[in-house]
Amino acid sequence: MSTLRADPAISTSPNTAATRPWWRRALDVVDDRLGITALTYPVPEHANNIAWSLGGITAAALVLLVVTGILLTQFYAPVPEEANASVRHIVTHEWGMWFVRGVHFWAAQAMYVTAALHLLRVFLTGSYKRPREGNWLIGVAMFGLVIFALFTGTVLKWDQEGYEALGHNVEVANLLGGGGLWFSPDFANRVSILIRLYSAHVVLIPGLIVVLFTLHALLVKRHRISPHPSLTADDESTDAPAAEPVEPFTHHLRRISALGLALLGALGLLAVTFPPPVGPAPVEGIEVIKPMWPFWWMFTLENWIGLSGILYGGGALFTILVALPFIDRNPHRAWRHRRVAMTIASAIVAAIIVLTILMAFTTAKTHLGM
Repeated sequence: MSTLRADPAISTSPNTAATRPWWRRALDVVDDRLGITALTYPVPEHANNIAWSLGGITAAALVLLVVTGILLTQFYAPVPEEANASVRHIVTHEWGMWFVRGVHFWAAQAMYVTAALHLLRVFLTGSYKRPREGNWLIGVAMFGLVIFALFTGTVLKWDQEGYEALGHNVEVANLLGGGGLWFSPDFANRVSILIRLYSAHVVLIPGLIVVLFTLHALLVKRHRISPHPSLTADDESTDAPAAEPVEPFTHHLRRISALGLALLGALGLLAVTFPPPVGPAPVEGIEVIKPMWPFWWMFTLENWIGLSGILYGGGALFTILVALPFIDRNPHRAWRHRRVAMTIASAIVAAIIVLTILMAFTTAKTHLGM
């Protein structure tokens, strides 16, 4: 009688399909369809420090903004006749929503700060250089969308600050001529510009950020985390040295999640300690409120040369950011070997800081309608 020889890989291995827990088998089924294990690609050890985690913290702030924003939209009325009153109702009559609004308010500013610091870190470490130029441009575009989200969120309050911000929006659009048509009330005169900015704030801007962030993450996976200049023997290298310890990206995500929870705690504390105020309904024909602090440096330029200062200042900054990877041909990544780029960047950062400080000690001036 013949006998069959047992295959040891099937009959004796403790990791066969028959012996594995049901939940592991279920995860295998999901992974077979979605490829989740692709997230286990290796990342170098230096990617886990705070400076290199700023992009992940920015993403965590985005998640908080989306969650709190969804809650706020359930009670907000995006029409001029009711917008300000609906914000007041949110913080005075809907249980717990004052806290949600506070977290949303501070998360928006946290996202702006971490996104700006992330761009600065990428610049300082030369991570925008070949082959990552495309990812730098995606990051710059996302930073622009973050600024646009701050602006539209300010308008949606429909208080004096929001109304004056909208006035600047309209007049800068007029300076752009046809290029600013979408930002003008004339684009769709049967629909309030407040409704259009609301749709941009809750749909268009977050949607574009999510799409760009997905592409950003895919390019990071393709090109790997950029090398730390101080950890490489040759700072012209495009990849981290093989000798540097690595770990799966999923472990990096755990650290980002922990940092996200810490961010939530800090934002919650700010929401309780410094809840954002609700200004009164706007009064047409006056200009008495300073904008939110991220815009101060541009409004100092406005004080000096008029409304065009906002257009020229913001346009110049983003033109430099977009052109950077194409005009900086220095192959080195370490900051000490990039004196020209570092000198120019230091001058720009110093100018923005000085212009911001000047606005802090300047009273609001009238520019609208002039």
